[in-house]
Amino acid sequence: MAETNTAIEQGLAHEGAEVTGADAHVGVEHHAEPLFLGFAPPVAVVSASMIVLLAILVWKGVPRLVTGGLDAKIAEIKAQLAEAKTLRAEAEALRKEYADKIAGAEKDAAAMLEHARHEAEAIVAKAEKDTAEAVTRREKMAQDKIAAAELAAVTDLRNQAAAAAAAAAGRLIAANHSADADRALVDQAIAGI
Repeated sequence: MAETNTAIEQGLAHEGAEVTGADAHVGVEHHAEPLFLGFAPPVAVVSASMIVLLAILVWKGVPRLVTGGLDAKIAEIKAQLAEAKTLRAEAEALRKEYADKIAGAEKDAAAMLEHARHEAEAIVAKAEKDTAEAVTRREKMAQDKIAAAELAAVTDLRNQAAAAAAAAAGRLIAANHSADADRALVDQAIAGI
């Protein structure tokens, strides 16, 4: 019986091992990895392809073309930057020039205003002087006219007085002297000569 027990135990152990092995393969599936042409894994094929592609690119001079294009672009950008600096310097110079012109224009405007103020003061002073001279001339002319009118009035009055005196003397002489008295006076005047 011992043999049978041993055989049963061996059979059970063998069965348990198969069950355990079957249970182990049930949860995890193992696939065979594909191989390129039966000997290279895909990672090696992709890596080799990339190395070959890069070697062809280097052999054809693609890096030189890329760096040449980049260098040309860099040179173009540098030229644009230099042109921008030049334009900025010119703009700054123009701004300074116009600022100076504005400052000069303000100074010129202030000088012109001051000059105009002096001219206005000179014109006012000349006008005052001319007005004073005109007033003086007109006063003198008025005084001369008054003096001339007084002289004319005095002369006219003298002439009228002389005419009145001559008329009165003629009447008195005519009334007091006769022809004989006149002859005696004429003879006396002739004798006195």
